[in-house]
Amino acid sequence: MLRKILAVLYTALAIGANAALAGDLADLREGDMKKLALHSEPAAVPEGVFLDAQDAEVPLVQWRGQWVVLNFWATWCAPCRKEMPSLLRLQQAMPEIAVLPVATGRNAVEGIERFYEEAGVQALPILRDPRSDFARPMAVMGLPVTVILNPEGQEVGRLIGDAEWDSAHAQTILRALMAAN
Repeated sequence: MLRKILAVLYTALAIGANAALAGDLADLREGDMKKLALHSEPAAVPEGVFLDAQDAEVPLVQWRGQWVVLNFWATWCAPCRKEMPSLLRLQQAMPEIAVLPVATGRNAVEGIERFYEEAGVQALPILRDPRSDFARPMAVMGLPVTVILNPEGQEVGRLIGDAEWDSAHAQTILRALMAAN
């Protein structure tokens, strides 16, 4: 009986703490980060497998254990092209986070490589989801969409549309998420 009471108490405290954390972080949202939806509870993410530039499979689980900023984009998407350099600058400013741009849908490797060259973002990995096998179960309906994953591989936030990911506001929120975990 005592175990059941403790389990219920622990669950209630954890839920309250997560809701409070989401509320506290919501207060930090400014600029583009106002579009960031923070979840009161981490959400499960399906197993994802991407293709690299050489068509080798790259599983998302490879980044388990670290924070991930997962960006769904396409070469033909103007807002995606605009935000990509800020993702590179975020990766450079916060190397402890994995910034993973995933070209979703039909994006030729040559087009991705040409875009990376033009935008100067060669330091980011080329990852592709050519048939949207991962984007569909992730409920990506338009582009760009950026999902923040915790070290357990769960979604803790989502931003629909483009953003300046290297802004002080974005970095403050990411650091607060990391400190709370």
